[in-house]
Amino acid sequence: MKPRISIEPSILSADFARLGQQAKEAEDAGVEGIQIDVMDGHFVPNLTFGPGVVKALRKSVNIFLDAHLMIDNPHGFLEEFARSGANRIIVHEEACKDLPSILQSIKRLRVEAGVAINPETPVTKAERVLDIADSIQIMTVHPGFAGQRFMENQLSKIQHLRREIDQRHLKTSIVVDGGVDLKTARLAVKSGATVLVAGSSIYNQSASVAKNVAALRNSILAATPAEA
Repeated sequence: MKPRISIEPSILSADFARLGQQAKEAEDAGVEGIQIDVMDGHFVPNLTFGPGVVKALRKSVNIFLDAHLMIDNPHGFLEEFARSGANRIIVHEEACKDLPSILQSIKRLRVEAGVAINPETPVTKAERVLDIADSIQIMTVHPGFAGQRFMENQLSKIQHLRREIDQRHLKTSIVVDGGVDLKTARLAVKSGATVLVAGSSIYNQSASVAKNVAALRNSILAATPAEA
């Protein structure tokens, strides 16, 4: 049996005036977690949330909170995000001079440690820390803005990691972030992803959060019967 596929809405696509309510709607819809996209305006050309938003959301929901740090010098903020209530802290390989050390620092804070890689970054950069990281996040868009189109040329990275994790009998999660919708979710899952970060396909004006989550879940089930 393959592991259940987790859905994590990206709060970046939610209504900022109702973040707590929108997070609760996702929790009530049965998602496994919420991803909080932290951007500093330097590592990526956008500025978003800080530890205060994580702390506020922690009071609103009881599910997994995933802090995705798209920032320079992430090591200086690890403790603050952990104290704020993050269950997992994801750092970018491109922003870390000593990635293994930073991942160990995160784990010492008693939260899960993840590493994200940008589309241009070779998958081998993540592969070398598979024994340390709790999750590897494959960016299927360029980080920084919501609503981008899924880059199908990144599927080979997911497939490569799936083979490595299975051959080494590891439990490392493969997270896919960017352009996840009813079609691309199936592609990601078939390639070996275990966590899907979805933004505008869940938070939009077309349907409620509950209906969008259900539709995404059904698309996954259709792709992997009795496994997702």
